[in-house]
Amino acid sequence: MSSAGRARAASLAAVAVRMVVGAAARPAPSAALMMAAVRGEDTEFGTALWWAYAAFSALLVLLAGIMSGLTLGLMSLGPVDLEILMRSGTDAEKAQAAAILPVVKKQHQLLVTLLLCNACAMEALPIFLDRIFNPVLAIILSVTFVLAFGEVIPQAICTRYGLAVGASFVWLVRIVMVIAYPIAYPIGKLLDFALGHESALFRRAQLKALVSIHSKAAGKGGELTHDETTIISGALDLTEKGNNWYNSCPGPQPCTCVFRKP
Repeated sequence: MSSAGRARAASLAAVAVRMVVGAAARPAPSAALMMAAVRGEDTEFGTALWWAYAAFSALLVLLAGIMSGLTLGLMSLGPVDLEILMRSGTDAEKAQAAAILPVVKKQHQLLVTLLLCNACAMEALPIFLDRIFNPVLAIILSVTFVLAFGEVIPQAICTRYGLAVGASFVWLVRIVMVIAYPIAYPIGKLLDFALGHESALFRRAQLKALVSIHSKAAGKGGELTHDETTIISGALDLTEKGNNWYNSCPGPQPCTCVFRKP
């Protein structure tokens, strides 16, 4: 082989060696994509700062979920409902209702506090996720976490166990109400002035309808018999019917009513 051929073969061998070494040094495509996904703007994956941002993001999701669930759970419990539980519920329900009642009485301030904390947690979550993930992945994870763990699951739980969950987190509600007091209190008072307080007491017609719903004849699992329903409805109508009877009496003479036991 001539000197020119040997030189060309050595050059090709060197190029092949460099290609093999370069291919071995480069990460696999899947690994490269993974590293690009978990690499934030200024935080390397696996560092202490990365894990700190991840933990704070998880805390924000947890806070958003608690505030969202408490908004539905506590706002669905009116003062009258809690007073009924305090008088007729079990020992556990009486204790839970007594713990929640002072907080629920401040309805508008409580509403503003819970919504404010929920909004702050959800708005801050993408900021921290963007530091540890690719911006596109940060948006996808933010929407997924907020929807699943910040809205759907907490609200489903608090819809079923609102009293127990509210009593368990009433200490946290008191803390956030103190923190958000400068903002929540004026807005709550403004809502009180503009909207007033909803009357939770039932009128006579509503009480009669409530009694009718709880009768066995209604087929909704009520325990009241037909006779009990009739007696309670008649007692609710007693004042109105008594006034009508008195006004229709022809003279001042007293009327005697005789009841015969069958």
